[in-house]
Amino acid sequence: MEYKVEEVSPVKRLIHVTVPAEEVDASLSATIAMYGRDVKIDGFRKGKVPASVVEGRFHKQIYSEATTELVNVHINEIVGELKVNPVSRIDFDGDLLKRGEEYTYTLNFEVMPEFPMPAYEGIEVEEEEPVVDPDEVQAVIDRIRNQMAELQPIGEDRAPKDGEIAVIDFQAYDENGEPIEGIKADNFELPLGEGQALVDFESVVKGLKADQEGEGEVVFPEDFLNEELAGKKVTMKVKLHAVKERKLPEVDADFAKKAGGFESVDQMKETVEKSYMQSRSQLARSQAQKELLDKLLKMVDFEIPDAMLDRHVNAMVDEQRHRMEQQGKSLESQGKTVEELREEVKPHAEELSRSEIFLLTLAHKEEMQVSEQEIDFYFRQMASRSGEDYNQLKQLYMENNLIWVVRDKLLADKAMELLYSKAAVTKVPPKKDEEGGEAPEAEGSAESEEE
Repeated sequence: MEYKVEEVSPVKRLIHVTVPAEEVDASLSATIAMYGRDVKIDGFRKGKVPASVVEGRFHKQIYSEATTELVNVHINEIVGELKVNPVSRIDFDGDLLKRGEEYTYTLNFEVMPEFPMPAYEGIEVEEEEPVVDPDEVQAVIDRIRNQMAELQPIGEDRAPKDGEIAVIDFQAYDENGEPIEGIKADNFELPLGEGQALVDFESVVKGLKADQEGEGEVVFPEDFLNEELAGKKVTMKVKLHAVKERKLPEVDADFAKKAGGFESVDQMKETVEKSYMQSRSQLARSQAQKELLDKLLKMVDFEIPDAMLDRHVNAMVDEQRHRMEQQGKSLESQGKTVEELREEVKPHAEELSRSEIFLLTLAHKEEMQVSEQEIDFYFRQMASRSGEDYNQLKQLYMENNLIWVVRDKLLADKAMELLYSKAAVTKVPPKKDEEGGEAPEAEGSAESEEE
């Protein structure tokens, strides 16, 4: 086998392969022999069927498999000799083998771009020191206290108001007075004034007293997930059974113990503050690492492989659609097409691709490796967070040939840690926003550990 490499672009390779007739015939003979060991044909003992009979009976399967096997062997040889790691699917263009004839075909794929690595030691970068306001800790305590509150009926005969719980039955009706399926509930506990229901619907509820019935018009938002109801006006009939208020527990040792097994309120507050500190430290470090990487990326220029860019774009589009669905919205309700969304996320995808290329190139330069134990640990952490089965999760990645994505992520993480360890890091106070407060952190950064 001989091949010639054509560099279509800095990241695209077109391989022209020529296979002599002798190698073609040898490949066909090997496949025929494999078939001959197992096939059963009347008049012949198993394993004793003449090669010509096997070839004639299974011609299409044999020539297809022989072609695939031969090309796969060549791919491994060529990729190994070129010392490249394809970042895209390897596309094959060629016909089936023909006995006694020279065989030619082409392979094309994308590879990582090559570029001179800039000096990355001693680059100055600032990392903000984490700070936690006591009011933030108290807000968490208040939120937990609110969650642990007991619901008690109010003693007054009046309409419910914000901050209270209305126990209601409700049913939606269309313009013809027919009940709408799926928009109905009995003895539903609705917190008022917390944004859990449409304002028009809450207005109907707030106009009633216990055991009263009422109705009102409610208009669903244009981006409502149920497209059949988006923008539609319905009549909502409501019966108010009772109004309840939250009886907040005292903030004492018993409260701390019930909230999370804490020995005291002080220990509870310390834990909340520690959680905030950890999350903000991680956030500050991540922001400083990004600043460092951005400085280095400005020193280099390279082409992004289309396959890598598409992978990031697809992931972002899927994530946004999933987030919309969780909010009860759909892409179509936002008046956007998939292609428009792809164009919106493309700049961010390009940024991620450039970062990934730089870090993987650095990892290769530093001869970094990722062990099977590290990959297993990654999947165990992912399974723990998602509640999925570890073995099934890993098997899913293996079946879809996605283990390399995990490996590259872990390599990039290692390379980023190496970069940061060689930077000149200066700790600085938190930056202030325009109103004088601390700059806002990423949403939800401390919530999971606090609760």
